[in-house]
Amino acid sequence: MGLQSAFFTAISGLSAAGRALAEIGNNIANAETVGYKARRISFGDLFGATIGGGGTSTAVTEGRGVSVLGVDTVFTQGSLASTSNALDMAIDGDGFFQLKDAAGNSFYSRDGQFSVDKDGKLVNPSGLFLQGFQANSSGTILGTTGDLVLTTTQEAASATSKVTLSGNLDATVSSATFAISNPSGTSQFSTGVTVYDSLGTAHDLTIYFTKTGDNTWRYNVVASSSEVTVDASAVSGTNALIYTGSLTFTSSGALDTETSVAYYDASSASAGGIDFTGGASANQTITFDFGTSVTTDGGTGLDGFTQFGSSSTVLTLSQDGKANGTLTGTTIGSDGIIVGRFSNGTTRNLGQVALVRFTNPDGLDAVGRNLFIETSDSGTPTTGKPDSGAFGKVVANTLESSNVDLGDELVKMITMQRTFQANSRIITTTNDLLGELVNLSR
Repeated sequence: MGLQSAFFTAISGLSAAGRALAEIGNNIANAETVGYKARRISFGDLFGATIGGGGTSTAVTEGRGVSVLGVDTVFTQGSLASTSNALDMAIDGDGFFQLKDAAGNSFYSRDGQFSVDKDGKLVNPSGLFLQGFQANSSGTILGTTGDLVLTTTQEAASATSKVTLSGNLDATVSSATFAISNPSGTSQFSTGVTVYDSLGTAHDLTIYFTKTGDNTWRYNVVASSSEVTVDASAVSGTNALIYTGSLTFTSSGALDTETSVAYYDASSASAGGIDFTGGASANQTITFDFGTSVTTDGGTGLDGFTQFGSSSTVLTLSQDGKANGTLTGTTIGSDGIIVGRFSNGTTRNLGQVALVRFTNPDGLDAVGRNLFIETSDSGTPTTGKPDSGAFGKVVANTLESSNVDLGDELVKMITMQRTFQANSRIITTTNDLLGELVNLSR
C-alpha cells in the first residue's frame, strides 16, 4: 500500500497547490480592484487506514495527503486613495455599504464607486441602489432606510419677510424733507438691498434715511416703478415709494423707538403690503428691523442702528428671502450626510449613507463584482450611521484600494510552485519504483 499511497498523497498535493495557485492568481489579478478583499486558502492533512498494532498504542495511522479546508476572505482595511468624483466614498473602519437590486435583494460591498442614474438614485457600477436614510424637503434626516435619491427638483423660492440692518446715522447732519421726486437730494444717507417675491424674482430696493429733527429720522423704501404696483401719489418717474417709517434716538445715541408708518399699496397708503408685478403674491409684508430699541423693544438700542456724531454707515445687512435654485453639487461628511449645494447659495441635507455590520463578516459569501451576501454563518446585518458607535467613517472623494499585498502574494506563488514541483517529483519517483518492482518478476 505504501507506493500506491504515495501516488494518492502526491496527487492531493498537486490538487491543493493548484487550488492555492488559483487563489493567489486571483488576488494578484485584483490587486488594483477597488474595495477588493484578498482571499486566503486553508489546508488540512488527510489520514487513512491504521497500520499494525491492532488498535494498540503501537498502531500508526497512515497519512493520505492534504485537502483544502476552505477559502477565507481577509477583511483588513485597504489604503485610501483620493479621487475627483464627489460621490466616491471609502469606509475608514468597520462596516459595509448596503446595496439592493430592483427585486429588493441585498448585497454588501466595500467598493464605494457611485454615480447618479436617470432617476436621481445613487448606484454602483453594476446599477445596484445604495441604501441610506432619505431627508425630507426641509433637510431633516428620516429614520427609515431605502434607495438614496438626490433630488433633481429645484429648491423652492422664498419671499422676503424681514430685512435686518445695523449701522450708524450721522447726528451732525441738517434736517430735510423727503421727496419721491428727488430721493437722493432729500436724504442724508441711503443703502441698497435685494429682496425676493413669492416667485423668487429679485427686486432691488433703496432705503433712504432723512433726518427730520433732533434725534428723529424717517426711512423711505423705494423700488423701481416698473416692478411694483402702488398708489399714484407714491410714484415719480421710475421711483415708487413702497414703505416708510420713523426712527428716534435717545440723547446718548441709542435707538429709542421704531415705527412703521405706511405701505403704499395700489389702492391707498397703509393697505397692507407690497404688490410686486409679474404674478407674485400680492400684499407681501416685509419688516425692516433696525435693532432692539429702548422703548419699543425694551432693548439696549445699541445692537442695530445708532445715531452718533460720525459718518453714516451700514455695518450689517441681511434678508431672509431667496430665489429658486437648482442642484449644482454635493458634499459628503464623515457621518455620511450628503449635503446639496443649490444655485441660489443655499444648502440642504439630501440624505445619509447607511452602513451595516456583521457579527462574523468572515461568514459572508463572495458573489463577484466586489459584492457579498449574508449567510447563516455571517449572521444578520446591523444597520447604523457612519462615524457612530462601532461604525467606521465615510471619506468622500476617496476610494478604498485592494488590500492585496503583491510582495506577499509573489512569495506565496513561488512557494506553491515549489510545492507543486515537489509533488510532481514524488509521482515520477513512485512511478520509477513501481517500474522496478514490475521488472523484478521478469
